[in-house]
Amino acid sequence: QVQLVESGGGLVQAGDSLRLSCAASGRTFSSAAMGWFRQAPGKEREFVAAISWSGGRTYYSDSVKGRFTISRDNAKNTVYLQMNSLKPEDTAVYYCAATIAYGSISRTGDDYRYWGQGTQVTVSS
Repeated sequence: QVQLVESGGGLVQAGDSLRLSCAASGRTFSSAAMGWFRQAPGKEREFVAAISWSGGRTYYSDSVKGRFTISRDNAKNTVYLQMNSLKPEDTAVYYCAATIAYGSISRTGDDYRYWGQGTQVTVSS
């Protein structure tokens, strides 16, 4: 029942920052764990960050830890990915994803039921 729409991607230079937003609709949003994944050309989709339904627990991939921050505002049905100190290797299509209701926070894409359409992030140098 959850629908996700990402926004905030764009073309930036190395060292710049972007904030991605994922607007969710559906009655189960507040009880779903949320994640961000990305897929670069020629590569498999990879985990970026995840957050529990309450926002009390977060996971990050080693490649983004310390640079990216995931957060959520359940009152606004929105999850965010703040991306700082961007690098060319961060270039990818970024996808927002949601688990089923009461789903657990996860680093695995197969644990997410709903996916957004993706937003392109391109970092030049």
